[in-house]
Amino acid sequence: MSTDQDLVTDGLLTHPYAVYDRLRDTAPVHRVTGPDGSPAWLVTRYDDVREALANPLLSLDKRHALPGGYKGFALPPALDANLLNMDPPDHTRIRRLVGRAFTTRRVEQLRAPIRRTADHLLDALSTNGGPHGGTDLIAAYAAPLPITVICDLLGFFTQLLADKRKEPADDLLSDLIAVRDESGSTGNDRAGSDRTGSDRLSEDELMSLAFLILFAGYENTVQLIGTAVLALLQHPDQLVALRADPTRLPAAVEEFVRYDGPALLAIRRFPLEDVTISDVTVPAGETVLLSLAAANRDPRRFPDADRLDLGRDATGHLALGHGIHYCLGAPLARLETEIALAALLERLPDLKLDGDPGDLRWRPSLRARGLLALPVTY
Repeated sequence: MSTDQDLVTDGLLTHPYAVYDRLRDTAPVHRVTGPDGSPAWLVTRYDDVREALANPLLSLDKRHALPGGYKGFALPPALDANLLNMDPPDHTRIRRLVGRAFTTRRVEQLRAPIRRTADHLLDALSTNGGPHGGTDLIAAYAAPLPITVICDLLGFFTQLLADKRKEPADDLLSDLIAVRDESGSTGNDRAGSDRTGSDRLSEDELMSLAFLILFAGYENTVQLIGTAVLALLQHPDQLVALRADPTRLPAAVEEFVRYDGPALLAIRRFPLEDVTISDVTVPAGETVLLSLAAANRDPRRFPDADRLDLGRDATGHLALGHGIHYCLGAPLARLETEIALAALLERLPDLKLDGDPGDLRWRPSLRARGLLALPVTY
């Protein structure tokens, strides 16, 4: 363990990968001060992060946190009963229930609608910018694409819960409502106080699931599309190779998410008892932050890890988690990114970065990695 340092002033907001490279070598389990001034432990090596992601002694339930520790952002109770704050058995129960609705078939049905949305957005670029235009690709493409997909997937929210209960449609929200109602839960079951061990969703759990799918599905996909496009524009040899063989796109998405994924950190965890990580003992109840970004650039697991290599076997990356908390929306994020990039490669053959890469602005966040804007010409 090394001395405590302030995460915000330690360069992680501006040059996260350089900081993580140093920490992996000098202090793989590092005592830090979080963005709210509270203490936490930062884990940076691949093997340690992978093991910790699947460790049942590291809880996501904030009730196990010590007072004064870093707990992440707070949500209203109706939105806080989500999978990012749950351990088994509630986590197991809800993942099993949602799995009935969030199937491979459901995601694959979105392939054609996603491509239509992508083409519509690119049509607008051509109309507004002419054959040789310029735009902010985040605002014009990366952001509206996933929010449109998620809205179509969910159908949409609070009043619609009641509407879709009366008149179900062929969408995920209707499926989730059916799972809740068919399992025997009643409209008065707000808190779900007797839900442990039973196959039911409380009303708060249903709302929280819809929120989580909206929030995570939108935010992470926007960021991944943006960083993937930037990576291609900064590596023209890789761009040429991918244009020459678009069938490599699914594997390329795995390298994009390993190389510069949307989540720098996994959701915070709290040891149920003292745990040892890389010879460092972390006391029960303190906050553990697992750096997905540092793990995915660990040269012990990925040789020449700081290089984008679309021919690399990037399977085993931790960008989408590992173990029982593996990202529920991973198939959708992969599909959206694949289609978004395919449409760009086909429709904008002269896409270029507009300006100096050093002038790009990034989100000022320790948790999420994403561009505020991506100016391009085409």
